[in-house]
Amino acid sequence: MGVTLNDYLLVSGLLFTIGFGGVLLRRNIIIIFMCLELMLNAANLSLVAFSRFNLGTDGLPNYNGQILVFFIITVAAAEVAVGLAIIVALYRARQTTHVEDINSLKF
Repeated sequence: MGVTLNDYLLVSGLLFTIGFGGVLLRRNIIIIFMCLELMLNAANLSLVAFSRFNLGTDGLPNYNGQILVFFIITVAAAEVAVGLAIIVALYRARQTTHVEDINSLKF
């Protein structure tokens, strides 16, 4: 008895739901940012699962989805650097990381 595609998709859906709930319910901008990353990783997990279980005509897995995940992770690393820089700039200007206190993008 092995791990099936449904198991991967269930875990991916659960991670995405936790991330989505965190984005909607949390007020700290850093936690919201981490929940967005969790949602992105849930989508990556489902891409890898579909790639792994999609067999080609020769019986080997199709690795196109895993290559796409590699590029997504690369872009996400750049997004983290830019996002954290923006969060640090907002904290320096406003002295808070709560979303309610940041009501304007002007400094």
